[in-house]
Amino acid sequence: MMVPNHQYRTSPDIAGIVIAGVLLLLSAVVWWDMNSLGVAATYGIGPKAMPGVVSAGLAILAAANLVQALRGELPHRETGNPRAILLILGGLVALMTLIGIGGGFILGTAILFAATSRAFGRNAFLIDLAIGFILAVVIYVLFAKLLALSLPMGPLEHLI
Repeated sequence: MMVPNHQYRTSPDIAGIVIAGVLLLLSAVVWWDMNSLGVAATYGIGPKAMPGVVSAGLAILAAANLVQALRGELPHRETGNPRAILLILGGLVALMTLIGIGGGFILGTAILFAATSRAFGRNAFLIDLAIGFILAVVIYVLFAKLLALSLPMGPLEHLI
């Protein structure tokens, strides 16, 4: 069995331990929020099932990350790209702002998709905006029409 050529630390990875703690905290928050739901299933699987799975998955990830961090087995992390992070955060802010002012889910999601594509180095903003728009429409139709779930409405959503 071939092992990838990674440079491992020989001492515990403090950042990895912190990440494990954050994952465990996030798991606890999801678990607490799930248990604060007042809805009980009258039959079958209820609304508490998926948050329980997510919480358990986060706890398992936290434990695995902690073990690897303590052993110094986490691979060396690359430095972050501030421009890419700002583009993605800008896309998220645009999505939240558009939803907040009534612009709707579709337009905000299309902008987030295009900003994320740009952050990953793609230089076709208008094409990515169109792709994001088509994906957002498909997601909206699946959730709002087929599953009868409520997504933020805007002028485009009222046309569908």
